[in-house]
Amino acid sequence: MNRFINEHNLISGCVLSAIVVLPLSLTIAACSQPNSAAADSTPATEPTVATHTEQPTAEIMPVSAPSDTQSTILKNISATVYKDANCGCCKEWVGYAEGHGLNATAQNVEDVSLFKERYSVPQQMRSCHTTVTTDGYVFEGHVPAKYMAQFLKNPPSDAIGLAVPSMPVGSPGMEYQDKFMPYKVMQLNKDGSTAIYATIDTPQQQI
Repeated sequence: MNRFINEHNLISGCVLSAIVVLPLSLTIAACSQPNSAAADSTPATEPTVATHTEQPTAEIMPVSAPSDTQSTILKNISATVYKDANCGCCKEWVGYAEGHGLNATAQNVEDVSLFKERYSVPQQMRSCHTTVTTDGYVFEGHVPAKYMAQFLKNPPSDAIGLAVPSMPVGSPGMEYQDKFMPYKVMQLNKDGSTAIYATIDTPQQQI
């Protein structure tokens, strides 16, 4: 990949967001763990981490809930997922979404930022992959299937989609041991603004 976002680097087969809200070593481990045979192994590069003063470091807590069960809440929904070929956590999320019924077509692209710009994903909302449904709604990063289905059932008139900025440990596709980091699902609006769509404080809220 030639470039992702100016502050992003490719680390152990996954793209690390500049909006860092968890320990770097934990992000690398979660994003690069070989959960499937399809996971690629690429040399790690030394990251350049930009600080973000508006978003304090969240506390990592143990996961007490069982893993999300498979469902069909995304059945009859088709989408294209734009991702880097070497991103392991992107592959994990695609498998997770397909397990919930999504008809996903993964496209490995050299410059994922071009697609984020095309679909108007704000810089501070970006993550490692961008999912676009056939009717044009955008889901950036590790969005839980539960909230994708909820959004698509009744899309807000001023919204273009949802985003989970960065790559929170414990979010779908970012599972690592028994760790979970609270995060927010953000609504992306047509005018470029964002709003909190859901606050995920526990693993159970993703199910």
